[in-house]
Amino acid sequence: MINLEVPKKAGALINQAYQAAAEVFRPISRKYDRAEHTYPAELDMFAALLDGLNSSGEGGAGAAGVRRSGSDEKEKGNRNGANLNVVLGTIEMCWGDVGLLLSMPRQGLGNAAIGSVATDEQLERFAGMWAAMAITEPSFGSDSAAVSTTAKLDGDHYVLNGEKIFVTSGERADAVVVWATLDKSKGRAAIKSFVVEKGTPGFEVVRTEHKLGIRASDTAVLRFENCRVPRENLLGTPEIDTAKGFAGVMQTFDNTRPLVAAMAIGVARAALDETREILTAAGVEIDYDRPANAQHAAAAEFLRLEADYESAYLLTLESAWMADNRKPNSLQASMAKAKAGRSVVEIALKCVELTGAYSEESLLEKWARDAKILDIFEGTQQIQQLIVARRILGKTSAELK
Repeated sequence: MINLEVPKKAGALINQAYQAAAEVFRPISRKYDRAEHTYPAELDMFAALLDGLNSSGEGGAGAAGVRRSGSDEKEKGNRNGANLNVVLGTIEMCWGDVGLLLSMPRQGLGNAAIGSVATDEQLERFAGMWAAMAITEPSFGSDSAAVSTTAKLDGDHYVLNGEKIFVTSGERADAVVVWATLDKSKGRAAIKSFVVEKGTPGFEVVRTEHKLGIRASDTAVLRFENCRVPRENLLGTPEIDTAKGFAGVMQTFDNTRPLVAAMAIGVARAALDETREILTAAGVEIDYDRPANAQHAAAAEFLRLEADYESAYLLTLESAWMADNRKPNSLQASMAKAKAGRSVVEIALKCVELTGAYSEESLLEKWARDAKILDIFEGTQQIQQLIVARRILGKTSAELK
């Protein structure tokens, strides 16, 4: 039976993440929003602290990967583990600033991929590395199956050719987890992920993008021209299993989509907290003991937004809990990402509308800009709804497009 109360053992982690968000992220949030492409040097010491928490087993607040346990019959009952801890920590950190969390060394989505699917040998070899994730290409957005970057085996190396766009931390990271196809004629099953380290000949950072939001993080365009990657840098198995199809590489999203949902929840809560203070100062009372239609219109709207936030929050906890308890969570991960991504955009914009906070005097303006990317990356709103529909209706991707 699932229990969506925050476990007591996560209390210390949540408190630490909140303190970091309030004392480290919030004070420099606007500074690095304005200074786009400037690395936040203040994060170095905090990143070292997170490394210590992760290595000690306490669990940090970044995008750490989660390895699913086997079916050990000795383990009985419900478990609240690493997935839930990372989600709860991420919510707190993004209450501070989502762009700064995405700028944290060694806490990228590429690290989540490595931590989730790498072999024990690869985990040891890539320990301490900051890894970005490169999926999207100029020819496609959310349709990950359309990957056209190629990887051809040549002796002890794979030769990569292609271009990737919108790569978060693509310039700053030590390496990039690149999605490429071993054989385009075999479709989705041939898509694999490779760890490509910076400095590898043929790997070029073409440019960094100027963005609407999350401006503290860098977003890069990458190019691979006859880039030779050691064959042992392929994550997972090199075999092309057409029966299994795309499931192997896509499993990464089952871990990373709840993290993006958690980011959205953190931003949404920040906007709601700020709006509550502004409304209260203006004399608008928010009364939970009276029907919304019997209150001030602004209070009624606030209550509706808060209910939307709560539903996204609970869906996200559910998807993390399922992963901790070795239950398939692909449907729930997409539901959480879809709900949280849509909710944070509406909540942030409505909070700006309710308060009139349209200038840089308020962080609400910044959060409204940051929110939109959380509905886009790691699979857009439309893609998430498509995945949910396929799962519920029992349709394949060919049957429901």
